[in-house]
Amino acid sequence: MFVFMRLVSLVLVVVALMLLGADAVSSLEHHGEITVRSLGAVWAMFDKGSLDTFNAWCAGSLPGFLSQGIRSALSLPGWAVTGVLGVILAFIFGRKHDAA
Repeated sequence: MFVFMRLVSLVLVVVALMLLGADAVSSLEHHGEITVRSLGAVWAMFDKGSLDTFNAWCAGSLPGFLSQGIRSALSLPGWAVTGVLGVILAFIFGRKHDAA
């Protein structure tokens, strides 16, 4: 279990670095104008229909504060969400040092 979760945390950190690099390249392409893609924008690049369906489900099925919280999370930068989650998992499931 620990090995799998460490692998998941590594993948999340690598994805965060890839998203950060993509934002940096996009900023260079737009002549220095800062470009930061939200998690929702990254999701929409892959499948816009599923994002719309998910947002509709959240609005119709969840209480208002949860729906608003999810909408807020989807508006955060994609690299920040995946990077922070990856680092937290890396700390939780990091190497265990024996006390002996």
